[in-house]
Amino acid sequence: MPPESPGMLEMSRTERKDIKRLADSISEQFKHFDKSEVESLIRLFNIILAEQRGSHAETKLDRLDFQHVMQKSFGITEETILERVFHVFDKDNDGQISLTEWIAGLSVLLRGTLEEKIKYCFNIYDLNEDEYIGQGEMIFFLKNSLNVEPKEQLTDEGIKDLVEITLKKMDHDHDGTLSFIDFEKTVLEEHLLLEAFGTCLPDAKTILAFEKRVFQVLMDR
Repeated sequence: MPPESPGMLEMSRTERKDIKRLADSISEQFKHFDKSEVESLIRLFNIILAEQRGSHAETKLDRLDFQHVMQKSFGITEETILERVFHVFDKDNDGQISLTEWIAGLSVLLRGTLEEKIKYCFNIYDLNEDEYIGQGEMIFFLKNSLNVEPKEQLTDEGIKDLVEITLKKMDHDHDGTLSFIDFEKTVLEEHLLLEAFGTCLPDAKTILAFEKRVFQVLMDR
């Protein structure tokens, strides 16, 4: 993980001042982080760019760099989930993650309210972005996320049965799909169903380790 690279953590006084000024100008956008934490996230962003590219010439993270961070720092490894996480972070759909998109996305991953996380997870699972999670999307995600070995034991019939059970639990208006209202109502009643179709959020231990490494180690440099 980039913060462990001592050489990359050495900054000039000018660089420190620039980061402080930038944090001052954008920190009010991010209600879950204080100014010093925004500074640390800016430093981490710059470190990742420099580590991956060898210079500070790049100003945004590309898809591969971003997904590498999600895998190594947060344990999000399933390929389709990674692609969807990238898309949810990439608010302007330009195929890269800007600094503000980076911090805004991490605010949900690390400290988001339940409502924010419900919206985030729903957007991950809404693969075709029609504002519904259809049965085809449920089948697709469950096939890729269920830890069954060997995979041959995971029959199409078994997946369809699981989708039927899920719909009975979550489809409140009985239309055969999950709207955001269906998803939200279900998760508010039973929080464990937030990641019903695959892991797309870090667990508490991972969050604690990341925050300790970034907010404490980087601020001490």
